[in-house]
Amino acid sequence: MLLLCVWVVAASALAVPAPGTSGKWRGAAQAWPEEPNVVLVVSDSFDGRLTFYPRNQVVKLPFINFMKAHGTSFLNAYTNSPICCPSRAAMWSGLFTHLTESWNNFKGLDPNYTTWMDIMEKHGYRTQKFGKLDYTSGHHSIRVQLSSCLSSNRVEAWTRDVAFLLRQEGRPMVNLIPKKTKVRVMEEDWKTTDRAVNWLRKAATNHTQPFVLYLGLNLPHPYPSPSSGENFGSSTFHTSRYWLKKVSYDAIRIPEWLPLSEMHPTDYYSSYTKNCTGKFTETEIKNIRAFYYAMCAETDAMLGEIILALHQLGLLEKTIVIYTSDHGELAMEHRQFYKMSMYEASAHVPLLIMGPGIQANLQVSNVVSLVDIYPTMLDVSSDPDELTNIATKFPEIAYSLDQKLRSIINYPEVSASVHQYNKEQFIKWKQSLGQNYSNVIANLRWHQDWLKEPRKYESAIDQWLKTNSNQKENEQK
Repeated sequence: MLLLCVWVVAASALAVPAPGTSGKWRGAAQAWPEEPNVVLVVSDSFDGRLTFYPRNQVVKLPFINFMKAHGTSFLNAYTNSPICCPSRAAMWSGLFTHLTESWNNFKGLDPNYTTWMDIMEKHGYRTQKFGKLDYTSGHHSIRVQLSSCLSSNRVEAWTRDVAFLLRQEGRPMVNLIPKKTKVRVMEEDWKTTDRAVNWLRKAATNHTQPFVLYLGLNLPHPYPSPSSGENFGSSTFHTSRYWLKKVSYDAIRIPEWLPLSEMHPTDYYSSYTKNCTGKFTETEIKNIRAFYYAMCAETDAMLGEIILALHQLGLLEKTIVIYTSDHGELAMEHRQFYKMSMYEASAHVPLLIMGPGIQANLQVSNVVSLVDIYPTMLDVSSDPDELTNIATKFPEIAYSLDQKLRSIINYPEVSASVHQYNKEQFIKWKQSLGQNYSNVIANLRWHQDWLKEPRKYESAIDQWLKTNSNQKENEQK
């Protein structure tokens, strides 16, 4: 999403009609001497703070460092929505989340929506996409998830308004590959990267037309686990000793946590549903973070394959390379893993760009985002763990910023739309199951808690559905 802030600059420079061409695009010519190629690499769940000091001291990321030295890095780049599909829908459409109405990982863009890549293709660029996209409705991670898990993800998203608290994830865990020299851990991503490199080799032989290449990676997103139960974890931080050697274990910081009783209700909900309210040893926490950083190192190596291929093919100086991520990864900060939070670890993303016309070794501290509504930043010398709510200290500023945001977004209208969408989708799903509904919903990922008091939770859903008629009306007032 934030990529578009840079993408608008790059694309406008590439796509503006040349003077004296009567509105014709320069791309209409047979040769393209002025037009740079564009390569966009988007990973998943990469904490943007790892691209600058002091966080970058914890893991070796040579190719991200190469991009920093030879291009421009944005120190304060943020996702508009810290969830895969909504963030990608914004990135591909250039629209705010409240305009795409992508509220969860199964509500994105229409498959026929015109993206920025479609427009670039229309004006003469060769285009190619490889890997993870996840910006259209109903296709999030469909390659790796079972149908029952797909049902769980949808239903859990729709029923967030229901008055119950149920664990939706297994306890986070780590898994080390026995083979010490294993390099290609995430084999799917490596195969996708190989395909992109092979495409570049073919593209290098065509000197008459510039190209736009997109590479989407799954890493460093935690791996889904087929196991279930509180001791197994449905999300696993998975790597090999080869990548762990890239991590400075002693530099890993154990994040401070607030007591459960002092947590904001939203944070408590997230910690509980992610099955993180139990006891964790410092070793467990440190290992989860170490494995995550190792997965980031493997991601950096895939980015490196693209950079090396461009160099070997003589294309590096003719190509704008952009690297970013859809969101970050909490990795046990605030007693959570995954994203779904506006805390730094979840919302801060990497954004680096290098190529012709891009200043080298430049760090931009300006806040970068699609909606540009982050007028204040926490001072990381004063509250590195983000445990102090500064809004209570500066009520006038908080009120002023809230009013500015409300001038852009109609809170009640957007909220009512989300609530209505959740109920409508849930009702359709419920009706499709018929008499099998009770058995199916009782055995989703929250089954550990649900099966203890199934009638209680079914009653909560029934009550939620009954209050639907007046809810939207009240929220719009």
